[in-house]
Amino acid sequence: MHPRKRIAPYLLGSPAGLWLTLFFLVPLVTLLSLSLQTCDPLTLACRLTWHWQEFSASIADYHAQFVRSLLYAGSATAIDIVVSFPLAYWIAFRARRKSVFLLMLLLPFFVSFVIRTLLWQFILSDQGIVLGTLKAVRLLPENFHVLATGAAVVAGIAYNYLPFTVLPLFVALDRVDRRVVEAAHDLYATRAVAFVRVILPLAIPGLFAATLLTFVPAMGDFVNAAILGGTSNTMIGNIIQTQFLVFSDYPSGSALSALLMSFMLVGVLLYSRLLRSATIQEYL
Repeated sequence: MHPRKRIAPYLLGSPAGLWLTLFFLVPLVTLLSLSLQTCDPLTLACRLTWHWQEFSASIADYHAQFVRSLLYAGSATAIDIVVSFPLAYWIAFRARRKSVFLLMLLLPFFVSFVIRTLLWQFILSDQGIVLGTLKAVRLLPENFHVLATGAAVVAGIAYNYLPFTVLPLFVALDRVDRRVVEAAHDLYATRAVAFVRVILPLAIPGLFAATLLTFVPAMGDFVNAAILGGTSNTMIGNIIQTQFLVFSDYPSGSALSALLMSFMLVGVLLYSRLLRSATIQEYL
């Protein structure tokens, strides 16, 4: 093989590799290094002291926020999957103008993330367009409220990350060979059986991607908890933001970020293994 042909793949992949090195690998190494350093709160001068106790202290102090983030992100992801799968299935198999419906789905998300969350705050306020109307017609008591609760945070997260769930599911379902579905019907399979035994297994990669793209950013989200939740509904993202930007405690914020990434990585690996096992059993 000519030397140019051998080096061509590396040359083509070098821009992406350089990009990942500069904006992923270097910040990740810096983050892990900061978590093992001790910083002066006044001068912010840091030195490497291999202070591993920062990790155990972070878990001990903020384990409630970790658990709350897991529950909120998991609930929002489950809601998005339940809502998105029928929608993606209808667009992929029934809709004639798929691009129009996808554009309608994405159009609200051309607006800023923060502005959309603030609009949710307006909608869910005690005298807002929803609760105020229901209270006016005596369907809800006057002291009923949704803001500053976990339900409001989960609703905001589920809404803001809905496209991250719909689009991978739509791509997976749209790629399903219609001839395979027709063959299942020719073998006297009902619509329900064809969906469970043919369509759903073929959509597993899209389901995995949708869960990953929704759960991972939702786990580290802090905007929805800050705007829609109260002081008792903070997520780990809020703590990390405070450690970095308010207290300038870089080792603590870095340790929390590293722990969050580790927990999410372990969860994703376990989920992928469970999903792969379920797929193999389905085919068997």
